[in-house]
Amino acid sequence: MGNDADSAGTDVGRRIAEQRNRAGLTVAQTAERAGMSPEYLAYLESSMTPNPTQAALIRLAAALDTTPGALSGAGQNQPPGQRSAAKAALLESMTTAECRQHLAGGGVGRFLFVEPGRGPVAIPVNFRMDGDDVVFRTGSGDSVSAGLNEPRVSFDVDHLDDALSEGWSVLMTGKAQVITDEAELARAQALHIEPWAGGDRPIYVRLTGSQITGRRIRLAG
Repeated sequence: MGNDADSAGTDVGRRIAEQRNRAGLTVAQTAERAGMSPEYLAYLESSMTPNPTQAALIRLAAALDTTPGALSGAGQNQPPGQRSAAKAALLESMTTAECRQHLAGGGVGRFLFVEPGRGPVAIPVNFRMDGDDVVFRTGSGDSVSAGLNEPRVSFDVDHLDDALSEGWSVLMTGKAQVITDEAELARAQALHIEPWAGGDRPIYVRLTGSQITGRRIRLAG
């Protein structure tokens, strides 16, 4: 199911490429409709810092029969799922390889476990992948520590794009353990995991999955 959008530089570039592919247009055809050079459109789709002007987004939106907000991802500061579901949405199961591909870049996921006295909880953490394992950092007094004694925990990563009415989720289930071996700890530190929450988080945790599943929502066509 790969297309030009799979290699787009940013979310803006991906949205432009997605809408263009959906319309069945080439870069040259779209650029002509939008009154811009094909080179500039190719740059917008592939650059990591495209920063298109509002005028360019308006012309592209008209050329692709969509809105500037759909291309720019307007409303991203709101909780996802505010818009109505797409009428032509398809829910698909992903293969193990596809699930791992979505996790490969790291980012923010949720560590899921049963907290004594409370029940199931999901704690967001920054993570990186070490092979097929999830690695993240925590502090000795963090609530995450309670999950390290559980025989079975899970890790969830997902992404929802309101502008395109598309998204995906991956769920890994397995065992989480504190990394204590010096060589393994050095390898984990070399992953350069930087928690957004800041603070002192000297404990590195490895989650080895025994099961991984994923689903995605795509638009038909």
